[in-house]
Amino acid sequence: MPLKNKNLTERRDRLQTIFSTHQMDSLLIFNMSNIRYLSGFSGSEGILFITRGETVLVIDGRYTGQAALETVGIRIQESSDKIRTIVQIIQQKKLQRIGLEADSLALSQYHELAAPFQEKSFLSVTGELRMLRAYKDETEIACMRKAAGIASAAIGTLIHRMKPGWTEKETALQLELLARQSGADGLSFEPIVASGPHSALPHARPTNRKIRKGDFVVIDFGVRYRGYCSDETCTVGIGKLTGRQKNAYQIVKEAHDRALDAIAADVPCAEIDRRARHAFGKYRKYFVHGTGHGVGLDVHEAPRLSATSTDILKPGMVFTVEPGLYIPGLWGIRIEDTIFLKKNSCEKLTKMDKELTIIE
Repeated sequence: MPLKNKNLTERRDRLQTIFSTHQMDSLLIFNMSNIRYLSGFSGSEGILFITRGETVLVIDGRYTGQAALETVGIRIQESSDKIRTIVQIIQQKKLQRIGLEADSLALSQYHELAAPFQEKSFLSVTGELRMLRAYKDETEIACMRKAAGIASAAIGTLIHRMKPGWTEKETALQLELLARQSGADGLSFEPIVASGPHSALPHARPTNRKIRKGDFVVIDFGVRYRGYCSDETCTVGIGKLTGRQKNAYQIVKEAHDRALDAIAADVPCAEIDRRARHAFGKYRKYFVHGTGHGVGLDVHEAPRLSATSTDILKPGMVFTVEPGLYIPGLWGIRIEDTIFLKKNSCEKLTKMDKELTIIE
């Protein structure tokens, strides 16, 4: 489903507020996800230069044909030295006040860019651009629904097939195969399949450890569909679990459900985190990360659901709810869904049921 032309134009038009606030006459975009969002270009390298009258995509010769097919309403400038080309455009247009994505620009690039000028004003607008992609349109939501559906189906099929004796790496490979067979363009991130003590590591990588009876297995998986990501985590038990394990799972499930119940427009993200964290009681010290994050062209983007977040939930946002409990050396549990907030309701894009599943 290609983006409608008006989507890209409207997105660039929304930047005019930043132009006015900072009295800028131009803006340089280096982050490739932002470049894709604003231009349609899905390549891996380029610079987008936006002025009040023109948008220029500066790329090298590898991407000229691709950019011509993907972009809408912009000028494509092929260059073997992109920074030098940007300098030339600044000089030709006599631009004086240029906004930068400081967090996406290497120091060496900045020095190369600024060196020819003494009186030009370069300013960071990273904070203002942070929420640029936080509000999804219908086209984006359609892609994210598809991605979430593919990933959930792969997880569901895998859980029904999984057996003690499978290694974590084998399990992760099966997940990817199932997803790609169902139409995934790629993965949102390296899958997490963590069993036994490994499940107590929030960002564990699959190993050759064999899944055993008595394990929790944390499966954190997401795919890309037409550029957009999904993100979902299920934790399953293998064989007979202890009473402590079952109780811990219910604590995480309660935190997950409390957070979902609190989601609504204009609710502070920190409040969602507080609701989830409160459910842990004496286990609170084992909840070592935030409650959630935005999802879109990147698997981690605005808004951020954490104790220190100043973000406010608004209609159009897509974000995860993923409380977790991790007891070092024993086991861990994480339950994650991705939520699309509408004006008066919310939609769970991820499809797996989060009641405790035990595989015999």
